[in-house]
Amino acid sequence: MEAIGSAVVTGASRGIGRAVALELARRGFRVVATMRDPDDGESLAGEARDAGLPIAIERLDVTRADDWCPPSDLRVLVNNAGVERENFSVEHTPLEDWREIFETNLFGLVAVTRRAIPALRAAAGGVICNVTSCSTLVPMPFFSVYRASKAAVSALGESLRSELADFGIRVVEIMPGAIDTDMLAASALLPEGASHAGYQRLGERVRSNRTLAASMTTPTGVAASRIADAILSDTAPLRNACDPMGAGLLANWRASSDEAAMAPMLALFAADT
Repeated sequence: MEAIGSAVVTGASRGIGRAVALELARRGFRVVATMRDPDDGESLAGEARDAGLPIAIERLDVTRADDWCPPSDLRVLVNNAGVERENFSVEHTPLEDWREIFETNLFGLVAVTRRAIPALRAAAGGVICNVTSCSTLVPMPFFSVYRASKAAVSALGESLRSELADFGIRVVEIMPGAIDTDMLAASALLPEGASHAGYQRLGERVRSNRTLAASMTTPTGVAASRIADAILSDTAPLRNACDPMGAGLLANWRASSDEAAMAPMLALFAADT
């Protein structure tokens, strides 16, 4: 696609969202960088001014998107806003945590997407880009809530792809791995679920493997460039990686059956024998 019109990026105050907002502006889009608190976007606004990039900062809480109006010339929506909470086992995760995470990661994404589709349709096409996680391809203990919310977005993207094809609206899913973000920095911590009886050793194995993964990080700017490539490519597949870890997991998933793909991952967390 040609980089014209506006692109909206949710959750753009930091991390991947911030980097994608800058990259899409460099590629030629007028970018609306949204976030819950616009004050968090001061550094992004300053960097955009210094570089002469067309980026506007707007308030958008995706869980309260009923009155949000997309730009009339919208061509790209990047659904990046997401949250993660304490990581317990399914047994010990409060239902309130499930509801809170799904409210942002799934229902908020749906609310924004529903309002964006008419604008994209009126523009005779565009791209909806959903940022999920390559963790959906890994049977990671203690991360069930986050992974389930992202897997739901993945299923949603499949349906959107078929529903919107006739309108010239493409759907792409980005599955990041070890990207250098604040969320990844927490990988070195012991999962909260390890505090419960019977889960201590599993928690230590999870921390060990996540610490190793976090040592192979990709800068947000590099990831953002690959995300922009997928958005602009008319032949990009539905699911895309933006870093080596995500690419490896995605390639393994595509080449294997479910059980074959999961077996080595399950072995990582197996008890020592």
